[in-house]
Amino acid sequence: MSAAKPNSQKTVRAVEWLNFFLADVQTGLGPFLAAYLAASGWSAGRVGYALTFGGLVTVATQTPAGAFVDATHRKRSLIAAALGILCVGAVFLVGRLSTFSVYVAQLLIGTSAAFLAPTLAAITLGIVGTKLFDKQFGRNQAFNSAGNVCAALLIAWIAHRFGYPAIFVVAALLCIPALVSLLCIDAAQIDYSRSRDGKEDPSAKAEGLRALLSDRRLLGFLVAAFLFHLANAAMLPQLGELLSRNNLKSAATFMSASIVVTQVVITFSAAFIGRRSHRGRKPLLLIGFGVLPVRAVLYTLTHAASVLLAIQILDGVANAIFVVVSVLVIADLTRGTGRFNLASGALATMVGVGAALSTTVGGQLIQYSGFSTSFLGLGVIAMIAFAILWIAVPETLGKERSPMPKNDTPSPELESLA
Repeated sequence: MSAAKPNSQKTVRAVEWLNFFLADVQTGLGPFLAAYLAASGWSAGRVGYALTFGGLVTVATQTPAGAFVDATHRKRSLIAAALGILCVGAVFLVGRLSTFSVYVAQLLIGTSAAFLAPTLAAITLGIVGTKLFDKQFGRNQAFNSAGNVCAALLIAWIAHRFGYPAIFVVAALLCIPALVSLLCIDAAQIDYSRSRDGKEDPSAKAEGLRALLSDRRLLGFLVAAFLFHLANAAMLPQLGELLSRNNLKSAATFMSASIVVTQVVITFSAAFIGRRSHRGRKPLLLIGFGVLPVRAVLYTLTHAASVLLAIQILDGVANAIFVVVSVLVIADLTRGTGRFNLASGALATMVGVGAALSTTVGGQLIQYSGFSTSFLGLGVIAMIAFAILWIAVPETLGKERSPMPKNDTPSPELESLA
């Protein structure tokens, strides 16, 4: 895709708005479910098992999903199908909850989640190429977080006014603007070869998974990412469970406010992080990993809502850095292999395994030792993740960028968006 296209800017904007509306949908289905189940009489252990099941479904499909995204030329259709599955999953959470409805919903939501993020990243890479990917991916995450903020504010009002089941109705309806944004993306703008960060020759055979796993830098980063999410994923849901035992409506308001704080931080920092990452990936990652154990300890010191919301700023810092820089690290390590999406799927698998096990580990620690012990235990895991990142993962960004493939020259319109 070397020639300039007149609708390049329109397509890039559509990608950004798709990130915004997908965040709306996923916010409605994710963080509030734990508090909803706890308020419906589910024990901490049962809540953990249900959330873990959804995470394991994602884990089971994530790496194959990445390989499929690498192979398919119809990436817009793939997102449309995932949106449909997500919408059906939301419908199963409306009304009276049963074990069957919750687990079917988690199955559908977990399956769709495995395809959405890697396909969006591939579409972005296919449109802007490697030269502009850092900055554009940062912008995508800023739109994603802005969507989370808007969704959290909307859901706080919906939960207060109509109750928790209405949240999932809204989540299903938000699939509509996401689909409209998807249809505004010009499929002709998505270059197949560079959407998988392929070699200069589009017909060249991509490297296999075994070749990728021989890279010790990649293995070290995958382990660190697993431990990061093993420590991180359960923290906010646990706060929701803790607060919902006394006042459900207050807990819903707090959860929304917490999401707003975190996502506002990401909204205003993601684009900067994307630009700053040109100077090095590892220093940013060390900051993101380093604030997590501090956050875990602080959660044990107070239950005052205003202080807990201030602590959520650290969550925003950690997540902003991880969601932007981790994908850039994968792009560094797979440049020229044609396996960007497969490696991204492997990363998402490790993230999913960590997040799924986090809710189970946290739930069991709460059940046997209480909330404070659970937070401290998760903090220890976060410290191990930091140590592995520091010792085992070198800087992945070289002193100079790899030369751009001939078919990776962005149009002047895309250059103006950088």
